[in-house]
Amino acid sequence: MERKDILKILKALGDDTRMQIFEMLRDGPLCACKILENLNISQPTLSHHMKILCDCKLVKATKDWKWMHYEIDCGILNVFLSFIGDTKCRR
Repeated sequence: MERKDILKILKALGDDTRMQIFEMLRDGPLCACKILENLNISQPTLSHHMKILCDCKLVKATKDWKWMHYEIDCGILNVFLSFIGDTKCRR
């Protein structure tokens, strides 16, 4: 994972709404309708946030007929966590 990819993920998770969405997705895939039920935002606002989470590849989207389903991309998350875990304070 390149530095620019790490920065995109950090920026995406730096927003409170996107962090709330990420926390919801930790339990497994969710339909956009279920995410909307738990947040006080409009559908266009949710689409904006999901685009950012998908663009940094932390979240995957699939369409099932007319519904969008979202889930954390565990492969990307594990690479990101490995990078963070390898970061040491050298004092």
